[in-house]
This record gives sequence, structure tokens and C-alpha cells, in this order.
Amino acid sequence: MKFTSRFSLLVLLLSGVILAGCETVGYHYSGPKTKMPDRWTMSVQPHLDASGAPLASWWKGFNDPVLNQLIDRARSENPDFKIAIQRIVEARAQRGVAKSRMLPALAADAGYARNRQSERVGFAPALNPVDVYSTGLNAGWELDVFGGLKRGVEAADANLQSEVENYRDLLVSLFADVALNYIDYATFDERIYVANQNIKIQRESLKLAQDRLDAGLVSKIDVTQARSNLETTRALVPQLEGQLAAARNRLATLTGGYPHDVSSLLARSRSIPQPGRDYAVDCPASLLRARPDIRQAERVLAASVASIGVAESELYPKFQLAGQLQLQASNISSLPDAAAAAYSFGPSLRWNLFSSGQIKNLIRVEEARAMQAYGAYEKTVLAAVEEVETAMAGVATERRRLDALRRAVSAASESVSLVGDNYREGLVDFQRVIDTERVKFQNEDTAVVSKGQLARNYIALYRALGGGVACEEPVLPPVKEKPGGGWKRKRPAPFAAAVSVSGEEDNIKE
Repeated sequence: MKFTSRFSLLVLLLSGVILAGCETVGYHYSGPKTKMPDRWTMSVQPHLDASGAPLASWWKGFNDPVLNQLIDRARSENPDFKIAIQRIVEARAQRGVAKSRMLPALAADAGYARNRQSERVGFAPALNPVDVYSTGLNAGWELDVFGGLKRGVEAADANLQSEVENYRDLLVSLFADVALNYIDYATFDERIYVANQNIKIQRESLKLAQDRLDAGLVSKIDVTQARSNLETTRALVPQLEGQLAAARNRLATLTGGYPHDVSSLLARSRSIPQPGRDYAVDCPASLLRARPDIRQAERVLAASVASIGVAESELYPKFQLAGQLQLQASNISSLPDAAAAAYSFGPSLRWNLFSSGQIKNLIRVEEARAMQAYGAYEKTVLAAVEEVETAMAGVATERRRLDALRRAVSAASESVSLVGDNYREGLVDFQRVIDTERVKFQNEDTAVVSKGQLARNYIALYRALGGGVACEEPVLPPVKEKPGGGWKRKRPAPFAAAVSVSGEEDNIKE
């Protein structure tokens, strides 16, 4: 009867506490209400439409097989990509840890102690030493009365989602970096070609000046000017070759390989690829859904808000149900006897009544971090709009610049031909030949650079719009996959089976 009444009192006490604490600590999070502009300041819509490749695979719009292969390699071999995957695995395991705190825990223990009473304490005579053997089970369960553990799970969920968005943002940046370096490689390669073509023209001019000098028709200054112009152009080629090698090496690193791994692939590259008139540009508000870095910043904010509740829960009592079942005996052979059984169970309460303001200051810390996360979110949104606007302006203005440079190249090429004929007939001096050849080479080289910059601006626009990855779930490695690098795990044989049933693997798999 005494046991029944105590148990009933315990149930009533816990029921009252749970009903009183039905309100969860902390803040109920809702996403930030972000004010976005109605339209873009700069529009490139005349150059873009939705007839090409989707934004998630924008690089296919360049119609360059080499670029497609490089991006495929980067996705499968880039080290940063592998790190991001493992960070998701880590975040999922952390979420499993947070969820496990809401469930009962069970542990086994065993021990041996030899006790002897002091002869200098109390009035009882000293006793002989006593051996105590014990073994049993301990169980505990913290009741999440005020929702602190729930807020911990909420924060862990948001952190996991943040790592998933970080993985997607990495893909966006990785694909753009591969494309940008490939454009650089193609630009340097085409500039070297243009320089070599002009070297041929300038070598012919040098021969023409030498022939006229040998005939006594001109002074030696024509020859020295021609040689100076030729060697100046030749000096540019090694510089461009060094930059070409740097772009190749960077592409090798981005694709998870070494320079010789991409050399044969890059040897098949064509001129600087240009995209078609693809990809519609939505309104600015679409960035909130399209850009992984914005979604990641919002998830970091959600985790920070949930952490406030975790800190605030320390202001309230902690209720726990604990139980212990043991076998105790002074002789190990007596442990299996029923008389050796001992148990205890019941609720416990812990309440931080005084902590010199420590808990309240920890709450202020989490609130300040949440405000920082909100500021970081706003900053990310502003930067996203800025990047799109800048890329749009770059596409529109560079296209006009390239058109003008192409007309300048055409005119300069015609001038070189006309001035060369006039020089042979003695109508103009050699300085005019040098000047026109120099202008032609400069215009052609600048046009190649502009063509590469236009492609770079398109890539920057696709990157700013969040292109490069769809919102698919990342493919995580198998649970049984273990760290590489020649590491070997060896558990002690008696405990290997126990580890497999302890639930640790389930936390990772969840």
C-alpha cells in the first residue's frame, strides 16, 4: 500500500510539472521577411532567353566538350567537394547525438571494493576488511519538461540543413572556378596564337626593310625599328606561356589531379567558348530561393535562434527518472543469488538557483550570436543582388566593347596591307609600317582578352544567379565506409560485439 501511494504521488507530481511546463523555452522561429527590389537596375534580357540549357547546368550552353569533362571531373574528384560531404555526415551524426539526449539511457557496470573501517572514527570497534562485488544496470531519462532538449534538436537540424546548403554553394563556386580557369587557359592560348601570327608579319617586314637597306634605298634605322618591334612581340610569348601553364595547373588541382592528368584533355580545347543567348533572368526575389549561400545563411540564423532556447532552459528545473538494479555480495560466487539483488529508482530534480548571472549572460551570448547571424544573412542578400547587377552590367558593356574591337581589328588589318604596299612603292616611311603593325597586334590581343572577359562575365552572372546545382539531396558515402589513408580500426575482441549493438552506428545512419 505504501508503494502504491508513493507511486501515485509520483505520477501526479510529474503530470503537474509536465502540464505546467508545456510552453517551450526560447523563441518560435520564423524565416526573416526580406525586402527585395522589384526589378533589376541593369537588364541583359535582350541577350538572354530560356531556350538553352537550364541554369543548373549552364556550362552546357557553351557547347564545349572539354569544359563539360572538366566539370564532371571536378564533381567527382575535387577534395573540397569530399570535405563538404563529410561535413554533412558530421552534422547528421551531431543531430543524432542531440536526439539521443531525449531518450532513456542504459549502462552496465561492475566493480570490486575492499572496505575497512577506521579505528579512529566513532566508538565502534574496528572491523576486518570487507570485500564487496557488484554488477548491474543503471538507467536514466531526462524529462524534457521545458523543451531545452527539443531546442537542441531544432538547432542540430538547422545546422545539418546549413551544411547541405554549404555543399550546394561549394558546387556553384567549384563549377564557376573550373569554367573561369578554363576560359583563362583558352584566352592565353588564343593570345599566343595571335602573337605568333603577328610575329610572322613583323618578320616579313624586317626582311623587307633589310632588302631595301641592302639595295641602298633606306637607312639602317628602318631595320633596327623593325627588329625592335619584332622582339617586343616575341618577348610577350614566354609571359603568356607561363600564364597558360598556371591556368592548366589550377585546373588540374580543381579537378583533383596533377598537371599531366589534364594536359591531353586541354590539348583538344578550341577557341574561347561563348554561350548562346540562354537563361532567363527572374526577378530579384528569386535569389532567396535560388542561391545556396542565402539559404545557408538563413539556416545558420535558425540554428542560432534555437540555441537561445537551449541556454534559457538552464534557468528552469531539470527532472530526471533514474533507476539502478544491482547484485552485491561479499563473495563473487554469491552474486547469482536472489538475496544479492539491490535496486533503487525514483525521480530527481536539479535547479540552478544561483549562478551569479552566469546563465543569463550565456543567454545574452546566444542572443548576440543570433543577431550576428541575422546581420550576416542580410549582408549575404545584399551581396547577392550586387553580384547579379555587376555581372549584368559586365555582360552588356563587354559585348559592346568586343563589337567595337572587332571593327578596329578589321580596320587595322586593312591598314597594314595598304601601308605595306605604299612602303614598297616609297610613298610612306617605315615608321608608318611599324605603327600600323603595332596597332593591329594591340587591337587583336585586346579583342581576344575582351572575348575571354565576356565569357567570364557570363559565368559570373550564372554564378550570381545560383546556377550550377539543383536542390537535390547530396549522395552520402555508405555508413560502413571508414577513414582512408591506410588507417585500420581494431576493437578489443571481448567488446567488438557490444559496440555493434550499442546504437552508435544507428546514430550515424539516421
